[in-house]
Parts: sequence; C-alpha cells; structure tokens
Amino acid sequence: MTADARGAGRFASSAPESAYAWLRLALLLLISTIGGVGMWAVVVALPAIQADFGVTRGLASFPYTMTMLAFGAGGIILGRMSDRMGVAATLALGGAALGIGYVLAAYSPNIWVFTLVNALLVGMIGAAAMFGPLIADISMWFTRRRGLAVAICASGNYMSGVVWPPLVQRGVEAYGWRATYIAIGIACVLTIVPLTLLLRRRPPTQAETATGMRASGDPSALGLSKSSLQWLIGIAGVACCVAMSMPQVHIVAYCGDLGYGVARGAEMLSLMLGFGIVSRIGSGFIADRIGGIATLLLGSMLQNVALLLYLGFDGLTSLYIISALFGLFQGGIVPSYALIVREYFPASEAGMRVGVAMMATLIGMALGGWLSGVIFDYTGSYAAAFANGVLWNILNLAIAGFLLIRARGGGRLAPA
Repeated sequence: MTADARGAGRFASSAPESAYAWLRLALLLLISTIGGVGMWAVVVALPAIQADFGVTRGLASFPYTMTMLAFGAGGIILGRMSDRMGVAATLALGGAALGIGYVLAAYSPNIWVFTLVNALLVGMIGAAAMFGPLIADISMWFTRRRGLAVAICASGNYMSGVVWPPLVQRGVEAYGWRATYIAIGIACVLTIVPLTLLLRRRPPTQAETATGMRASGDPSALGLSKSSLQWLIGIAGVACCVAMSMPQVHIVAYCGDLGYGVARGAEMLSLMLGFGIVSRIGSGFIADRIGGIATLLLGSMLQNVALLLYLGFDGLTSLYIISALFGLFQGGIVPSYALIVREYFPASEAGMRVGVAMMATLIGMALGGWLSGVIFDYTGSYAAAFANGVLWNILNLAIAGFLLIRARGGGRLAPA
C-alpha cells in the first residue's frame, strides 16, 4: 500500500481518535470561531447602539440578555435536532439564520425590533447551533482525549472573541454598526454553510444509542438521580456565568466610562478571550487526568480571585493585566459541564443534556449582563456589579465542592 493510500485510509476511518476525528475537530473549531460572532458583536457595538437608539445603559444591554436567553433555549432544541439529524444539518440552519439575522438587525428602527431579531435569529437558531451541538458531537469522536477535544472545540467561541471584537470595532468606527452588521451576515452565510458539507459523517459512538450503552459514569456514582445532577449542573452554570459576564459584557463600556476609550476595552476583551483559549486547552489536559468536576472547582476558585482583583484595581495597565488573568483563570469552567455530562449520562442523550447545561450558562451570561447594566444605572459605577459577581461565584464554588465530595465519597473521581 502506498503512503497516499495509507493516508487516505486514515482519513476514511470513523474510529475514535482517528485522523478524521482530528480533522473534524479542526473544522468544528473553525465554524465555531466564525459563528461565535453571535455572542460578541452586540457587546462591542453596545455604546454605538445605545447612542443610535437613545436608550439607557441597562436597556442597551437588554438585546444581549435576550440573545443569550434565546441562545440557551435554542441549544436544547438544536441539541435534540443534532442527536437525530446530525450536526451538519444543524450547522447549515444556524449559518443561514446568522446571515439573515444580522442583515435584518441592521435595518431595525428601534431597540425592540433589534432585540427581537437578535433573540430569534442570531441567538436561538444561529449562535445556539455553533456551540452546544458542536461540543456534543466532538465528544463522541474521542475517548482517551475527550477532555482535550471538548476543550479545543469549546475554544471556538473564545477564538471568535479574539478575532471579531477588533474587526467589529473598526467596522463600527469606519462605517457604523448597521453596515458592519450587514457585512457580518454575508460573511457567515458564505463561510459556514459550505463547510457543513464536510461534516455529514455520523459519530462512531452512535452505536451507544442503539445498544443502550451508557457513558463512562452514572449519576448514581454521586448518589444522585439524573434530574438532581442536571439541576445542580444548571444552577452551577447560571451562577458561574453571572459572575463571568461582568467583565466579558461590560469591559468595553467600563473602559469608556473610566476615560480610557472603548477601543481599549475592545483590546482588553480580545486579550481576555485570547488567554481564555490557553485556559480552555490547558483545562482539557487537566480534565483528562482529574475529571470534569475537579476541573470545574479549580476554574471557579481562580475566577473568584480575578473578580476580586477587578474590585481592587482600575488603572489602565492593571486592567490589561487583570483581564489577561481573568481569561487565563476561567476559560475551563464551561467545558467542564459538558465533560460532566459525558461522564455521568448516556451518549444517546449527549446533545440534549449538553444543550441544557449550556442553556444554564447562557442564562447566567444573560442575567449577569443585564444585572450589571442595571446596577450601573442605579449606582453610577461598576464596583457593585463586580461584588455581585463574586457572590454568585461563591454559589458555584459551593456546588462544585459538593459534587467533588460526592465523587470522592463514592470511592473515585469519574474518568474523563
């Protein structure tokens, strides 16, 4: 057999950890990076949108809140769609929705129409297709390196946060937010939809669905029922992301209020998410060794440290450093929920249950983004908003600690 034939054979294989599995991971990462604009464009454009529509900071934050809530709800629906029809069809639908949504949002006459379009098209269908379903899909293509694969795939929305904010900021400054939105919509359709044609192969662990095989763990290993564990994951997801949303959603506006300019804030957001990529990939290596629950607890502890630093320092140099640390500390938290799902639930339920877990994190981002804006409107500063994030993060720490005690009390940590 020639070298070319052997290479073709490796890519033809649908086995876990195969060359095709790694190629698929690369494709999903690229699509997530492009489609992740649904999370970040409205954050960067927030000051311009507020000025255009003449609304308060809290109301200007409302489209982000509704988009994240719809993103979460859509994750469950599209997760079930991905379980039944495959991730390719789900992503094609999402790419088309992003394109249509951004073009329609650009023609919104007021904040309410803008919010509705963002929620239904950009959030519920577009952005939702680019996160949970991808993570659930790639988790079935890896066994020994599942933690690493999930972490890399989940890094797509952070890579998106590195790439898109500077581009959106320059577009808004040069052409206005409306023209920038139209360009984003066209770019999403022309890139995402064609790439989905390369993802039509079904996961190798699909056999688990037919045979009723379970994931590597079971909720009973924690002394919990399925519903109890899902609820705890959900509450933890809300709590950690209320805390996480304060810097991620408001850092641009925060820098503007401090007199540093929104461009500095966009740079800090990119820096934060760039280090978040490092954190997510690093957490994947860690999770393959200590499990998803312990990785969640570690990330939550470090995120709390960064939030406390934001409370103590607001100089320009300090904010750059703390933003980098925040990204480095918290990047592994959200992928940990997907790993816990795959450790303790059947593979046949992966898309739906990962979707529920991701919905909880997005509810947290939505709630936190809105609360921070409202707290700012009432207090005139972001200090109380950072303190609010610390309190929510303590709740996440308590749940993660409880689950880890349960896991160890059962005699082992579930393998990733």
